[in-house]
Amino acid sequence: MPSAELTHTFRIAAPPAEVFAHLAEPSHYVGLSPLVVAVRDVRRTGRTVRYTAVERFRFLGVLPHDNLIDVTLVAAPEGLPDSAVVSGDVRSPARVRMSYRFALARDGAGSTVTDTLRLRTPPGLLRFAAAQARAVQRTRARVLTDRLAPPA
Repeated sequence: MPSAELTHTFRIAAPPAEVFAHLAEPSHYVGLSPLVVAVRDVRRTGRTVRYTAVERFRFLGVLPHDNLIDVTLVAAPEGLPDSAVVSGDVRSPARVRMSYRFALARDGAGSTVTDTLRLRTPPGLLRFAAAQARAVQRTRARVLTDRLAPPA
C-alpha cells in the first residue's frame, strides 16, 4: 500500500497535562477534526480507548456521506507534567489506514505539540488522503490552540 508521513509542530499556551487530558478524551475530537461530527460506542480498557468516529463528507460538494471509522486511542501519561504521548490508529471502510501520534513537551508555561500522521492507502488514493490529512492537521492545531487558550 502506498504510504506517507506528515508532521506538524506547533506551540500552545496550555501546559502538557491540560493538552494531554483534552486529547485523551474521544468526545473532544468532534470539531477538532473538521470532518468528525460525532463519536459513539466508546469502550475503555486501561489506557486504551476504542470508539467509532463519524466523518461527514460531501461528494461533489453536495451529496452528504457519513464515513464510520474505527479508532484506537492510547494515552501514555509517562513524563507528565513535562511530557506525554497520545497515539493510535484509524481504520476507514475505504481501506485507508492512519496511525497518529501527538508528542507533548513543556515549552515555558505552555507546550509544544508534534502531530505526526502515517497514512497507508490503496493505490490511487494517497494524494487525496494526504491532502485531506494535511488540512485536518492545520485545522486541528488552530482549534486546539483556541480551545485551550487562557481566558482573556
